[in-house]
Amino acid sequence: MKSMQLKKRATRGFTLIELMIVVAIIGILAAIALPQYSSYTSRSRAAGAATELDSLKEAISECFQTNGNFTGCTTMGTGTIPNVVVSKFVTVLPTIDAVTGVIATTTTGATLSDGTPLSYILTPSNTASQANMIWNASGTICNLSRGLKPGQGGCP
Repeated sequence: MKSMQLKKRATRGFTLIELMIVVAIIGILAAIALPQYSSYTSRSRAAGAATELDSLKEAISECFQTNGNFTGCTTMGTGTIPNVVVSKFVTVLPTIDAVTGVIATTTTGATLSDGTPLSYILTPSNTASQANMIWNASGTICNLSRGLKPGQGGCP
């Protein structure tokens, strides 16, 4: 008889307090993990935007080295300048300044915590004596927590 009572008691299940503790622990973990995941996703989209614009930077650099100026280096999709497409990383196509070579008006898929997209502006160092053109980034993409860190993608 005693063994039957022990067997019934062993298969009874969890108490309500045990289930509430588990739900509270899961809630705490979710409250910590979701913002971190959102920041991680935004940083990866910022890095993706920088990578997608690399071919455009290379083409503009080569055009400048060939021509000695940025005239003719502004039309994407024709000649040596590649066509940048809208994706989850670059959400608004960039414009290229014909005088300075600045790649501007680039909106990325990376966002601030309130959902505001981060902008990415690339300014070339157009010194003719340089073998490699250096690109300096500005805009809201240079954001330690949601965008590119210092030293990444030309950010100071």
